[in-house]
Amino acid sequence: VQLQASGGGLVQAGASLRLSCTASRLTFSNYVIGWFRLAPGKEREFVALITWSGSSTIYADSVKGRFTISRDNARNTVLLQMNGLKPEDTAVYYCAANTQRSTNYKTYDHWGQGTLVTVSS
Repeated sequence: VQLQASGGGLVQAGASLRLSCTASRLTFSNYVIGWFRLAPGKEREFVALITWSGSSTIYADSVKGRFTISRDNARNTVLLQMNGLKPEDTAVYYCAANTQRSTNYKTYDHWGQGTLVTVSS
């Protein structure tokens, strides 16, 4: 299983970014895809997840209303649209795959390499 996250960058507060997670070597529709982030000095934090067919999503309270997760199973891709970015969103963002729906990062078996998002004030 391979996951590759991309789309990070340096933006000003209030701007938008779209992260992409592309998977290979797996039956994509068998997996829930989650996004997590890791900021310096903090624990890994759940951001959002989308279930197997995309019919259900869960968001962390801190991003609800600003971030939108979506998936295209034909392209083995999950997108995380991030609007209204804040400095506290600064972190390395990781996508991960799980056969179960879970917000606990410890239950995810497969991880991408991470993409850095930096939001300046």
